Amino acid sequence: MSNRPDIRNFCIIAHIDHGKSTLADRMLELVGAIDKRKFTDQMLDSMELEKERGITIKAKAVRFTYKADDGNEYILNLIDTPGHVDFTYEVAKSLKACEGALLLVDVSQGIEAQTMGNFYLALENDLRIIPVGNKIDLPSANRKRTAEELHDIFGFKEEEVTYVSAKEGTGVRAVMERIIKEISPPAADETKPLKAILFDSVFDLYKGAIVFVRVFDGKLAVGDTILMMHKNATYRVEEVGFFVPEQLKQNELRAGDVGYICCNIKNPQEVDVGDTITLKDNPTEKPFEGYKKMSPMVFSGIFPTAPKDYPQLREAIEKLHLSDSSFVFEPDSLGALGYGFRCGFLGLLHMEIVQERLEREFSLDLIVTSPSVMYQVKKTDGETVNVDSPHHLPGETEIAEVFEPYIQATVLTPIDAMDAICELAKSRRGEFIKSDYLGKDRINLVFELPLAEIIVDFYDKIKSASKGYASFEYEFIGYRKTEIVKIDLFLNKKPVEAFSLIVHKEKAYTKARGVVEKLKELIPRQMYEVSIQAGIGARIIAAEKVSALKKNVTAKCYGGDISRKRKLWEKQKKGKKRMKQIGMVTVPQEAFWEVLKM
Repeated sequence: MSNRPDIRNFCIIAHIDHGKSTLADRMLELVGAIDKRKFTDQMLDSMELEKERGITIKAKAVRFTYKADDGNEYILNLIDTPGHVDFTYEVAKSLKACEGALLLVDVSQGIEAQTMGNFYLALENDLRIIPVGNKIDLPSANRKRTAEELHDIFGFKEEEVTYVSAKEGTGVRAVMERIIKEISPPAADETKPLKAILFDSVFDLYKGAIVFVRVFDGKLAVGDTILMMHKNATYRVEEVGFFVPEQLKQNELRAGDVGYICCNIKNPQEVDVGDTITLKDNPTEKPFEGYKKMSPMVFSGIFPTAPKDYPQLREAIEKLHLSDSSFVFEPDSLGALGYGFRCGFLGLLHMEIVQERLEREFSLDLIVTSPSVMYQVKKTDGETVNVDSPHHLPGETEIAEVFEPYIQATVLTPIDAMDAICELAKSRRGEFIKSDYLGKDRINLVFELPLAEIIVDFYDKIKSASKGYASFEYEFIGYRKTEIVKIDLFLNKKPVEAFSLIVHKEKAYTKARGVVEKLKELIPRQMYEVSIQAGIGARIIAAEKVSALKKNVTAKCYGGDISRKRKLWEKQKKGKKRMKQIGMVTVPQEAFWEVLKM
């Protein structure tokens, strides 16, 4: 039985852009948790990047007090979660700290792919799910269709759905009342030994790692010596507190609380998200099972533009990893680009966000290589190796078989875009599995596709084909046999490793042709001719040339014999040939990005 009946721990889950952060804003406003002078939209989205893009990247925790209609005051711990498929890991972590979830659906768009994904995640964690229809203020709002979809897909009755306008604040109080009545208080016992879960962390320059915890049993006070059970490491607690949403120091955290602790941990690698925290002298019997680690799906190299910035990049990546443990990294070196890191990401948006955060938060200038996926290569000597980068791929004669990752993609789309999306999936080597009609005007399509075919622009293409109405979610289903080749890029016959690509055999020529044509557009003209070539092994399959800038060396020759002009032209030709041999071709940063986008 709970000895904290006044606490409710809950999170908000939804598809991207369905209004999670706006609803959180209205709740904080309703209870007066934020000074009106300090209030900004997307209050919990503290990153400049989150406000700019209108998306949540990191889950955020906030504690506030609410006076309910029954006259009692309740403490609510709210965790706002991301909605993009790349950040499902953030949602999964947050659900462990809650007893209930608000399932938010935009009534103008209805249920979308990530709504379904997040619903089943909450169900796995045995949470009480409250369905909420948002954006009722929009002219295109369709409550009836939303209620039908919630009933047909998830089994909610029409009377179970609460409708709100998070923008205008309509219906928010009704949602708060449902949280108090329907979400159970935490099962907390302060007499038991301390048992808390570490569900997130951020890095502070002065305090070190700030660890986000949910206390299940016992108490956690300043001065306690804690044990992190998975890491088997002990620390002295220097500070504890709540997020309100700023950090508010306390003397202790009790069973049922969500808050933070600081233990002066200066090394980001010491923090393991999903770890169980207990007291060193009075430990709990059994730790929580660790989180199912999300495997990186997309791999890319990150290199500093200036080699001297490598130590700064290493420090930045280690600190960023603390607040985003879902990306992995290892040192790497790559020809002309020098030393950098090979990084694994959950998806292309995740990769883009990490790059932007490194550049903004740590003032770095970076080069990011083309993304690839993890292939399993069986060599002729029987050894199997994992290959996540073109320059790690063994030679053609050493390869016996190659296997590539496959995903199951779920696309929710209006019926009139079905043909275009099926065509797109077919062009990406996709296989149609099944379809389910949702109401009269929408259909749920399921495909199996190679991951390599979707990581760059598949999502954008789906949005274009459906005029922005389709949504997309995917999950990894295993490895299948494939045929791949490595395309090498040469500038003036010198290989440029950063542009190397692994592609399916059928698409090698088209891809090579596209890359050399794009580079011809983007590489500025030099004082000498630049040849751009793409090849497989020793065979060149596509080539272009960037013509040299011309200087009229005979401009001052008036009249006279033609041999005088020929002498000057010959001298110029030799000079350009020498420059071409020793000169470095200037490749602008946008060329790397444009090739990446292809």
